[in-house]
Amino acid sequence: MELPAAMRYNVVEVKFKGGRKEYFRNTKKLNLHTGDFVVCDMPTGYHIGSVSLQGELVRLQLIKKGISDNDEIQQILRVATEKDMEKHEQAINRDLSTMYRTRELIHEYGLKMKLSDVEFQSDNSKATFYYSADDRVDFRELIKALAGEFRIRVEMRQISLRQEASRLGGIGSCGRELCCSTWLTSFKSIPTAAARYQNLSLNPAKLSGQCGRLKCCLNYELETYVDALQGIPKVSKPLFTEKGEAYLQKTDIFRRLMWFSFKNDSNWYSIPCSQVTEILELNKAGKKPMTLENLSLIEDFEKQKPASINNELERLDKKLSKGKSSSKKKKRPNRKPRGDSGQGQPENKATNNNQENQNPRKQNRRKPNPQAQNNTGEQATPTAEGKKKPNNRNRNKRRNNRNRPNKSENKGE
Repeated sequence: MELPAAMRYNVVEVKFKGGRKEYFRNTKKLNLHTGDFVVCDMPTGYHIGSVSLQGELVRLQLIKKGISDNDEIQQILRVATEKDMEKHEQAINRDLSTMYRTRELIHEYGLKMKLSDVEFQSDNSKATFYYSADDRVDFRELIKALAGEFRIRVEMRQISLRQEASRLGGIGSCGRELCCSTWLTSFKSIPTAAARYQNLSLNPAKLSGQCGRLKCCLNYELETYVDALQGIPKVSKPLFTEKGEAYLQKTDIFRRLMWFSFKNDSNWYSIPCSQVTEILELNKAGKKPMTLENLSLIEDFEKQKPASINNELERLDKKLSKGKSSSKKKKRPNRKPRGDSGQGQPENKATNNNQENQNPRKQNRRKPNPQAQNNTGEQATPTAEGKKKPNNRNRNKRRNNRNRPNKSENKGE
């Protein structure tokens, strides 16, 4: 349940243009809600902003930002009326045109500064110019020109590049609105070591934000990575093995794996961190393991070497003997040539009949047609109505070859 207005903490947080927030005292005990526009007292007039926070949370914000709760805090005059909002809109409409004209004057005077934003006070009596510069700038002549042209009081306020990005706003590489323009208020320094701890490539195009500095989100998971790095060994030199020197290429912090590669080898070998510590201890003692996967020393390997070689030779002999036996071609049995005379025909028929009796399927396929046999048992020639006439060309060729005399015999004669 919300406390009544009389019992609430009387300091209210008010938000102005560009995300700037200030604190004012609600001495008149107005019944305010988040988002209400209020007229706030300023040293040079008044300004209109919206209520962003109230209650006990404001007390915590004052403690966090180190603002003392004393009489220096200005008070809220009233809730903004329609006339106040009309003047406020007129002041907002002057911001853009004034900024363009000020940039022209900066170019004329040759000042090395970048003007990012202009904010007019709601009563049109004062304007604040926000700029960023690398070195100190002498803008006294510029202030005189602005005060004489716009008939206002001028305040020049230098801001950092991160604050400039928060005032302008935009969309980050993650697809969301910038953190600095939505909820992030305090900007901490972000070193390049934050990217190294997280195994990120030191590419300034990917690591820098719209402000040109390192992204603020690099600090979000930095503590988790620092805690995870405590059990991972530090490899400053290559690992020495009998195969060669292995260099560290990549480290997976959460899976506890480290990838190494040799000089003339493009393959990466993943090794657990516990095994890497064992190799480092062996190298400190002046010993080299066989490979990264096999941590046995060469002395132990030579004892087992002849037995392992004999076993491999026996396996190779078996493989070669199997290959030779399979490569040999099987000789086909010689088939007897068919006899030209009619004597060999009854034997072939007998053998064919035996084969047909053994295989019933073939017997069914090759059943003689009773209609095609004569009374004498001989098979009749097929008619034109039944089957097609056989092609007798091949038979005639064979007969002609048999009856043709041999050339060698004719020469002898």
